[in-house]
Amino acid sequence: MRVPGLILLTVLCAATLVACGPRRGSESKEGELNVALFKGGYGTDFFEEAAKEYEAAHPGKKIKVWGNPRVWEQLRPLFVAGTPPDLTWPGWGMDYWPLVYEKKVIPLDTYLDGAPYEGRGAWRDTFEPSLLALGQHEGKQYMLPYFFSINGWWYDKALFAKHGWTPPKTWSAMLALCGKIKAAGIAPITYQGKYPYYAIAGFLVPWAISHGGMQVFDDCQNLKPGAWKSPSMLEAARRIKQLMDLGYFQKGANGMSHTEAQMEFVTGRAAMIPCGTWLHSEMREQLPKDGFEMTFFLPPALDDGKGDPTAVAIGIEPWVIPTDGKNRALAVDFYKYLTTPEKARQFVEQKGTLMSVKGSDQATMPPYLEAPAAVFRAAKVTYSSEYAQWYPALGKASQDAMSALMTGESTPEQFVQRLEDAAEQARRDPNLVKHRVVR
Repeated sequence: MRVPGLILLTVLCAATLVACGPRRGSESKEGELNVALFKGGYGTDFFEEAAKEYEAAHPGKKIKVWGNPRVWEQLRPLFVAGTPPDLTWPGWGMDYWPLVYEKKVIPLDTYLDGAPYEGRGAWRDTFEPSLLALGQHEGKQYMLPYFFSINGWWYDKALFAKHGWTPPKTWSAMLALCGKIKAAGIAPITYQGKYPYYAIAGFLVPWAISHGGMQVFDDCQNLKPGAWKSPSMLEAARRIKQLMDLGYFQKGANGMSHTEAQMEFVTGRAAMIPCGTWLHSEMREQLPKDGFEMTFFLPPALDDGKGDPTAVAIGIEPWVIPTDGKNRALAVDFYKYLTTPEKARQFVEQKGTLMSVKGSDQATMPPYLEAPAAVFRAAKVTYSSEYAQWYPALGKASQDAMSALMTGESTPEQFVQRLEDAAEQARRDPNLVKHRVVR
């Protein structure tokens, strides 16, 4: 039985009040907005400056922005105690869905149906709809996107040009290229083996979708019986095994962390790597000053696959407005300000990431974002791997199974059976709130 995160947290806080951290949410005063942020690769300076701009345009309003790299650890006890901030981006370490199930965050549809900050049209129409959809549950909007990521593969354009190589669009082209790369003394593909999520997102899911179409993965996420061991999932696992047998994965990658594998890529010891558009942000201090041009492309499609070759994986780290916040209207208005086209374009230019606001791709983009932006514009269909957030035990089981496959401890057939067994447990668990991908 899965204990909802907030209920479990109540027990933990009762056991050790000191560990629950400062109750900063209780500091909200009339006319003051308390905003808590994840302080990761994009920092908090952009939001601090935006708060000053907002204050200048709205005399009498005060916005306090605070955050740290593990802000979710401070936020959890605040939600339990009923003293959360008024607006928050909790970061990747927060289990969002219990906040929704336990009504700790508000539905936002009324606000989205209203005018945006500039006062024209509906606020919801300013967002890319595929990204907005990721924050919905049972027909209501609970989470809002800001920046977003795209998953795919990366290569060094300068290295490829030097050798006369072309990024492969198909499986057969990839096999031919990998042979040439290996002959040149470079590992064709590396990956972040300590975190099997990267192999799932970079190899398994794209090739399953390429083989059988988007319905294959939708069925998996919808917990349809037999979906995780479907012919398309099995074929994707077999393709991974084929690359292993051919020696096209970098030796030792199974033991590498994300930054270790990514260093192999930026130093030219590996030619291609799966990763999201956060790659540049994570590795910017290690990137070569000259002669390196990291460039994005979609995972090579299977030659005889049924899937749409433009399909692209997307993801968000949402913002929410807590139910127990003190200044709900001010929280909404400030977030409307943050999501104006002007502020969105500024975030693209200053932080080097894609934004969920329509028209933000008209900003002056860094070169490494040009290809992902073009891929997103050209995509006929998008998808997001949400099952691990919806069903954490299934997410953990999928990573354990992928690790076993990549180390040769499991056959492709055993691999998909493990996934199906984990999905069956989720299906049968009456305590799990069930989600559904709807297109």
